[in-house]
Amino acid sequence: MEKLKEKIMTEGQVLSDDVLKVDTFLNHQLDPVLMSEIGKEFAKRFAGMGITKIVTIESSGIAPSVMAGLELHVPVLFARKKKSLTLQDDLYTASVYSFTKQEDNQICIGRKFLSKKEKVLIIDDFLAKGQAALGLIDLVKQSGAEIIGIGIVIEKSFQDGGKALRKKGYRVESLARIESLEDGRVTFKKEEEIIHEG
Repeated sequence: MEKLKEKIMTEGQVLSDDVLKVDTFLNHQLDPVLMSEIGKEFAKRFAGMGITKIVTIESSGIAPSVMAGLELHVPVLFARKKKSLTLQDDLYTASVYSFTKQEDNQICIGRKFLSKKEKVLIIDDFLAKGQAALGLIDLVKQSGAEIIGIGIVIEKSFQDGGKALRKKGYRVESLARIESLEDGRVTFKKEEEIIHEG
């Protein structure tokens, strides 16, 4: 997705060999036009697969998920990181370790929103070590629903999350795959490497 790659190159900040900051358009401030394009791209990649629900995690996964839900005409369900007064009982729960925040989070979704008849597309903003994706997979599996695939806005291919998920047999579609953040530069994975890998 060239528009996304351009945005990463012009507005992304490489903070270290592992950390890319994209808070101007993806996970603090949002670029609605880009989010719309991202939603269309996910819808195109997962078209005709019978998806009935999109599952994501708060908060950065919500915008791309809503735009994909709009295109696919399906509801979007997001896992919460904190329980609220209105969401106390009858929950699917999973534990997710955040390397960015160096802490464990309990994520949850209400059981009434996800049943075994659903065909689920999981969407998230980043894929690095795969902890958030694995937590969402755990929640969906608890419901008995079928996981159709995983849509990722930005994948750090130099970390092992994507490889591990693909090895488990999940279809992972990442819109931008970063090969390296070394020397303060973003290097994208070459298309022929992605084709060969798939």
